[in-house]
Amino acid sequence: MGAAGVGGAGYRRTVTPPRTATGSATPSARAKGRRRGARPSGTELLAAAVGAVPGGAERPGQLQMTTAIEECVAGGEHLLVQAGTGTGKSLAYLAPALTVDGPVVVSTATLALQSQLVDHDLPRLADAVEPVLGRRPTFAVLKGRHHYLCLARLDNSTEEEPEDTLFDAPAARPGGGTKWLGEAGRLGKQIERLRDWAEKTATGDRDELDPGVDDQAWRLVSMPARECVGATRCPFGQECFAEASRARAREADIVVTNHSLLAVDMLAGRHIVPPHKLLIVDEAHELADRVSSAAQAELVPELIDRTTRRARTLLRPETAEALTAAGDALAVGLAEAPAGRITAGLPTPLREACTLLDAATRAALDTIGDVKSDDPDPVRKQQAKAALDELSTTAQRLLEEGDHDVAWVEKNDSGSRRALVVAPLSVAGTLATHLYDERTVVATSATLALGGRFDTVARALGLDAPPPAPPTPAAAALAARTGPGRPAAETPGHRLAGDVTPNAVVPATEGPGWRSLDVGSPFDYARQGILYVAAHLPRPSVSGLPEAAGEELLGLVQALGGRTLGLFSSRRAAQQAAELVRARTDLPVLLQGEEALPLLVRRFREERASCLFGVMSLWQGVDVPGDACQLVVVDRLPFPRPDEPLAAARAAAVDAGGGSGFAAVSVPIAAVRLAQGVGRLIRATGDKGVVAVLDSRLETARGYGPFLRRSLPPFWYTTRPEVARGALERLAKS
Repeated sequence: MGAAGVGGAGYRRTVTPPRTATGSATPSARAKGRRRGARPSGTELLAAAVGAVPGGAERPGQLQMTTAIEECVAGGEHLLVQAGTGTGKSLAYLAPALTVDGPVVVSTATLALQSQLVDHDLPRLADAVEPVLGRRPTFAVLKGRHHYLCLARLDNSTEEEPEDTLFDAPAARPGGGTKWLGEAGRLGKQIERLRDWAEKTATGDRDELDPGVDDQAWRLVSMPARECVGATRCPFGQECFAEASRARAREADIVVTNHSLLAVDMLAGRHIVPPHKLLIVDEAHELADRVSSAAQAELVPELIDRTTRRARTLLRPETAEALTAAGDALAVGLAEAPAGRITAGLPTPLREACTLLDAATRAALDTIGDVKSDDPDPVRKQQAKAALDELSTTAQRLLEEGDHDVAWVEKNDSGSRRALVVAPLSVAGTLATHLYDERTVVATSATLALGGRFDTVARALGLDAPPPAPPTPAAAALAARTGPGRPAAETPGHRLAGDVTPNAVVPATEGPGWRSLDVGSPFDYARQGILYVAAHLPRPSVSGLPEAAGEELLGLVQALGGRTLGLFSSRRAAQQAAELVRARTDLPVLLQGEEALPLLVRRFREERASCLFGVMSLWQGVDVPGDACQLVVVDRLPFPRPDEPLAAARAAAVDAGGGSGFAAVSVPIAAVRLAQGVGRLIRATGDKGVVAVLDSRLETARGYGPFLRRSLPPFWYTTRPEVARGALERLAKS
């Protein structure tokens, strides 16, 4: 960071961020409140919360989940809970959380769920249980440091980074002084508004800035954790918003955070999230991927260039030139290398670039030395050191070419991004070591039991899961009589998806120190929905939308008259589907990418006859209850693409060990994605509709078809197109 101050003088706030959670009691007062009489149980708190909702009624699955959490906390066991849509799982885990001493941490994968907890569920719960607890429970949100305004960044500019520079040099304007670049322009106006906001905000949380600012402006006033000099060395340490958020978290009953920060906390030695006895991981099917992302690193030529400019004033000229040369070598190596996984060792140009970078960053770090309390600008020095250290560590990691890592070259279609990336082959060991120690972990999601069992997800989360037990003699005899994946009694072409009984729950699985529970769903899937698999279609082979699948899609959409959410395997397929429906019908078609996604979802919800087509980001998080969405179409089974580096490497490792990489890696990934997509249909007890899968393999693939079907809700199942179209025509008239 530069030394130029805003307006020619050091920036100082007159407002000090609150150091405790809003409305919270101090820890001692909180403890006194808990000593008043006998502590209520989680089930009592759940009853109070449900009773406070007009027309609220306790759901069996909700009560079962609350009881199981209390038992696991008392017994020191970990718990996997599959809780279907409509269970009310948030209240089911928040109520028993209030019976645990100290902060309880709740981690979510999406901002949508985090907002639901903080803005709706927790305030309502606090109101409802206050009379029972004898005090009002408190909660706080904990985000990564870069989510908060940094007063030290706001006080300084980065003169070495032209794209980040906010100030002209004093000599550049008559009379000297500092002037915002583009003072009348968009960026300058945003920074000026951030300065005004800094005087008023109590939290410095970006999400509370309305209207917001773009990423470029926010980068200039926020501080990544690795670049932070620390509160004791920073001149703004006593006013730091990020430090204040941590203080509020330490004093709260419940702390809501996200999987990304939880992953960073684990990898950094668990010193970011406050100490706690109970961790609740909601949307737990996402956790392993988030940990993998947190452990991923990359080398990008632009980052090396930016780091060099940031550190130049602290380096000898020859050291800065060596960094520039390493960046140039990396750019040449990436231009020559094809995109994709590196399987035969680093290509020579990339190996040479990493070697140059390793030597140059080591020399630069030696030159800069330690950050000292009497340094004239410790913040700038720490920023430079952090960036150089990250480059050095990544270069060394790539040069090691460890068996535990996967490396690949990443390029986008436009050619604007070129990167050398490295990530762990598996994070199960990391989770086993860091996730469960000295705390009880409750992992929950609507999609934890894949193929009708918990063991696949348990192993992915680092738990020791037993192999599937062999079938009993009676079960084996039944399977022999009925054939693969086919129940004993069945109307031809009709049965329950997953070959299970209505509202059946997954059998419990357990291992050393953990157990599992499926609390089912209050929805009657067999009566509310149909899963139709177009088994007569040819097996998909080419990319895009095959002609036969397009005609099938068109017939289904016309039978219902819109109200269709189309989930496609590629942008090309979504585009082709949109063009087809637009050309052959008068229905309004909304295509992801043509407008902002929140706007498209809102229009889909409001325009009854509309269709919304898109790709993977629509497969989860889209919540459209009611008759606005009565047909969900999946064009093909969502297996990972062969060019997805991590999935391909993990499958190859299983193959090399004598197993089936496709069965162990690709099929579970497809199961989670498919279950999430299919789950878009039934969101409330009154919802009805059809899920149509235009991939015959879900019916015909005897190896993995039954596994995938058992991962789905127990819809009524058919492969007959006239049954699906007839149901849609009846819905259209209703």
